[in-house]
Amino acid sequence: RNLYNLGVLKAIGDADPKIIDWVKKTYPGIKVSVNYTDIISDPEIKGIVIATPTHTHYSLARLALMAGKHVYVEKPLARGYLQAQELNYLASVKGLTLMVGHLLLYHPAVNRLRELIFKGELGDIRFLNSDRRNFNQKQRRDNNVIWDLAPHDISMMSYILGLEPHGIVNACGWSTNGDGVIDVAHLDINFPGDIPAHIHNSWIDPQKQVLLTVNGSKKTAVLNDTRSEDKLALYSIEDDGNVKVEPYSYSEEEPLKLECKNFIHCIETGEAPRSDGTSGYQVVKILEEAEQKMHIENHKAQTLKFV
Repeated sequence: RNLYNLGVLKAIGDADPKIIDWVKKTYPGIKVSVNYTDIISDPEIKGIVIATPTHTHYSLARLALMAGKHVYVEKPLARGYLQAQELNYLASVKGLTLMVGHLLLYHPAVNRLRELIFKGELGDIRFLNSDRRNFNQKQRRDNNVIWDLAPHDISMMSYILGLEPHGIVNACGWSTNGDGVIDVAHLDINFPGDIPAHIHNSWIDPQKQVLLTVNGSKKTAVLNDTRSEDKLALYSIEDDGNVKVEPYSYSEEEPLKLECKNFIHCIETGEAPRSDGTSGYQVVKILEEAEQKMHIENHKAQTLKFV
């Protein structure tokens, strides 16, 4: 929709003929194909946007890069850090843009918060907490909840701090459906400067929650993305003990539109995208480390149960 409205949409490819029929009706005049090779071999196409199941990201992005196309791939960049590393390297040696759909890096409220942190409005950052929960009974079977939701949290925290995480401190997850797919998870991450952060992801909460809290030595920021307005505010305790609330304004432009515009800009100028391949690689590395810790902890729990 955004690429079409920006006047840069050339073609749409999908393996499902029903979707192709819908595309023809919705975007008349746009080339369509069920064959990915047709898309990446078209000399008039400069960039490819990949919005497909996670397990296909690596192979489709690699084919596009090998064909000399700039690539914007939905999060996560790949299902393993070695694959993400390869894609990042491939884009670098070919001089191509590799952009990852870390949407919140383009959210005006998130950028306003980053600005406030960098200006020192919050003081020294002491703790971050991100709750991202929804009611998702149609989970993608190639995924689990951390690969679906945590890329938003990890990339956002790294971006507003201007720091890459040291790694995972603790990770635990549960499969409440008994199918082995983790649908509730808690991650503890450590950032440089000994800044701790916590992430709670869930697919089983009927009340949607998208809440980021950043505690500083001076003030605490709360970004509530479930609100339609006044998403961002700073909280502080005054000398009389009362809590002072300061709402902050930000642009109302759609984050996805801004993300699409950034991809176009990077293709035209050669600049690195805000959510580049390195950012994508770092997020995948943290996710893989978290998943490994979960498997270890679950194995310990099963062993104790057996004993």
